[in-house]
Amino acid sequence: MSGRIRVVDYRRERRLIVGGAILSAYPLDGDWSAIEREYWWQGVASVRFPPRPRVLLVGLGGGTQAHLVHRLTTPRLITVIERDEIIVDVARRWFGLAELGPMEFYCGEAETTAGALAQAGRRFDFVMEDAAYADVHDRSRAMVESLVPLVASRGTLVINRHRRGDAGALARMLRRRFACLRLHRVRREGENVLIFAERPLA
Repeated sequence: MSGRIRVVDYRRERRLIVGGAILSAYPLDGDWSAIEREYWWQGVASVRFPPRPRVLLVGLGGGTQAHLVHRLTTPRLITVIERDEIIVDVARRWFGLAELGPMEFYCGEAETTAGALAQAGRRFDFVMEDAAYADVHDRSRAMVESLVPLVASRGTLVINRHRRGDAGALARMLRRRFACLRLHRVRREGENVLIFAERPLA
């Protein structure tokens, strides 16, 4: 479903490469300092987590984000939405995800799965969406809108987008839905823009 999937060990780092793009990195020597310079870390480092937060990750990759959440807090549960079950298997087998817990996985389209979770009354203190980075299939806005009802009253939604993508349009849409919103360009020479939306409005 995702195309060609490769797991590559490069120096001290294991990488998940799909379609030529690096989706995740995992330090083989346990040193996370290099990864903490990337968007994965910056997406969680400034978030104020409550004790034992409920976490939702949309787009798993190799699970780098799940590891980083565990470095900052002790989540009550990490819920993952990932459309490709092979990606989940690769993350568990090759990227240390099986050692983390507790976790639950939903394999399916993000909008449909998010809608089902919302109908079930599920809410999350931290939601990270990294599934429509380049908005290849023009699904970005619909995906984000499906996630808004899942953010707890004092929770945070973080979205990763390409700097030439629709980050500005998403920010304008979310500004009407959240008490606080900010954009962060990860690095001047980089392509990632993070949108932080905090405390959804009633």
